[in-house]
Amino acid sequence: MSTCTRCGASFGCAMADGSAGPCWCTALPPVVALPSLDAGATAPGCWCPTCLEQHIAQSHAVAPATTPPG
Repeated sequence: MSTCTRCGASFGCAMADGSAGPCWCTALPPVVALPSLDAGATAPGCWCPTCLEQHIAQSHAVAPATTPPG
């Protein structure tokens, strides 16, 4: 089990746990950069599904809309 460096929740991480299959996070968009450290965190690390999904949603909500050239 892994511990979320954002909220402290325990969750399964296939990469950290050594599971055979891909981690759940590989199904999420890979374009979202995570902050290197959160307040109170001592090192960057994985976030639980809830924190990562919230971060992705917030990032998409504040991302500027792009208009294709044309």
